[in-house]
Amino acid sequence: MCDKYKILSKYIKDLSSETPNVESFLYTKSNISKYELDIDINSKPLKNKLVEINTTLKFHNKNQVEKKSYFEIVYASIVKISENVKEKKDLQKIILCDVQNEIFPGLEKILIGILTDSGFPGIKFDKKVDFTKLFNEKFN
Repeated sequence: MCDKYKILSKYIKDLSSETPNVESFLYTKSNISKYELDIDINSKPLKNKLVEINTTLKFHNKNQVEKKSYFEIVYASIVKISENVKEKKDLQKIILCDVQNEIFPGLEKILIGILTDSGFPGIKFDKKVDFTKLFNEKFN
């Protein structure tokens, strides 16, 4: 817990692992290196200074091919915002940066486990996501 927020709860809100047939599995197995990780973050204010933050990870092949696999996880975090957070930019930093830095290592581990259990072992995301850097680039 920091003085600006506290994560009260985290859970998998939605999960999709789609490999519709053996051809798709074989194609994906051969082309998994072409798959990309996309991250989307959105939030919804709740009552009593609570915010639901949904972090969506999509691991997919952006090329227009029919036979492919698709993986997506929506991870919800329920966060209590401190009374002393008044500025919009401070709230944005909590949602887009601070909470993400805290939850992402576990979320990445979940996604890698899903990929492994879906028949695609050995996947590693070499590029670490620097939410602080991304936030500073966007808002400074």
